[in-house]
Amino acid sequence: MSAPTRQIHLNAFLRNVGQHEAAWRLPETDVKAVTDIEHYRNLARIAERGKLDAIFFADHPVLKDRSQDRPWDSLDPFTLIAALSGVTSRIGLVATASTTYNDPYGIARRFATLDHVSQGRAAWNVVTTANAEAAANFGFEHHPDPQERYARAAEFLDVTFGLWDSWDDDAIVGDKDGGTFVEPSAIHRLDHVGPHFRVAGPLEIPRSPQGRPVIFQAGSSEPGKDLAARYADAIFTAQPIIDDAQAFYADVKARARAFGRDPDTVLILPGLSFFIGGTEEEAFAQRETFENLTLPTYGLAQLKRITGIDFTGQDLDAPVTIPARSEIAGDQKSRHDLVHRLTSTETLTLRQLLRRLSAGRGHRIATGTPEQIAETIVEWFENGAADGFNLIPPALPTSLETFVEEVLPILRAKRLFREDYEGRTLREHLGLERPAARERAPFATAAE
Repeated sequence: MSAPTRQIHLNAFLRNVGQHEAAWRLPETDVKAVTDIEHYRNLARIAERGKLDAIFFADHPVLKDRSQDRPWDSLDPFTLIAALSGVTSRIGLVATASTTYNDPYGIARRFATLDHVSQGRAAWNVVTTANAEAAANFGFEHHPDPQERYARAAEFLDVTFGLWDSWDDDAIVGDKDGGTFVEPSAIHRLDHVGPHFRVAGPLEIPRSPQGRPVIFQAGSSEPGKDLAARYADAIFTAQPIIDDAQAFYADVKARARAFGRDPDTVLILPGLSFFIGGTEEEAFAQRETFENLTLPTYGLAQLKRITGIDFTGQDLDAPVTIPARSEIAGDQKSRHDLVHRLTSTETLTLRQLLRRLSAGRGHRIATGTPEQIAETIVEWFENGAADGFNLIPPALPTSLETFVEEVLPILRAKRLFREDYEGRTLREHLGLERPAARERAPFATAAE
């Protein structure tokens, strides 16, 4: 028998009414949808109808500057995917949560619960929180530096994995005659003592359907790549140029191998925004409609956040170059490098740069017919640049619906994307095995 055809993995990154910063200004957009559960239920159903691997929600636990210029991610992503688990049955559910402003026991408990509630569809997108302003919302005087945050994140994940593994799969015996509900020797202490955490364990929740929820990691910095290669099942990264994407892909796979992991079990999923038209001209006209609605004030604020350079008051129609930086303070080095690469390989005015960044802040943007969008996906997939994509629809629900109805049939015709779900868990959708529990010391019960 021939080996099964490698399949493209696709998730839907759902940001309120669309990732494009001007999506809310389109005449057809319902601006109140940003907090309307029916809006998100509709998006989840569209994505599941398309048989996508998962829906994906970001988290920004701070109200950013220029919030008057566009909608923000106001709903807690974990609560949102928990609600959406009840109106879906197969699609994976990815929520972002910070290792800087949470604790391992709370995260382990919530995501293990969600994995049970959703029957094996939970995933945690691990971030360290780049927004320094978030510190004040959690009682911290200072935002920890990147090195400290990544060290905390690694220990956080070790503890969380240990808690998820603190029950054997067969711990619940339910012996009614003997009066034993749980086999005590099948529950294990953690007794973790480290630089950032002291956690006794065990978790009070039995091992979940996936063994452990799927781990996503978002980031492209050097410590981010190491963290992902060591712990993540899938990586969300911004890569606008295929050459850079191929280099990132090879780098992270090599790092995973160095950590003793099978590189094929670490999926690389760049972000992909898209404008789809019946013709290429229609697609570019659609994109121009979005870009004509952008607000330079918002774009300038985001560019300053990425580069540290304030372009306020400068001529928007003058050429712009973002200088390279070998060292940059803060957390935006990878995004700074992307913007530098963009302005060093193309001649762009400041206005053009802001418009270029408006759809995805450094993610790949594909513009064209459904066939051309599919060609881009296949090119990256077949040439060592991606195992699939996190789709970033510029407007919701319209862009997602168009992709599901017009692009997916092309990928299916090429036998590169599923006709239907074959498994029930997110790990099965992603082609990942259920991990075995790590051995722990037995939990000493009160009777002992």
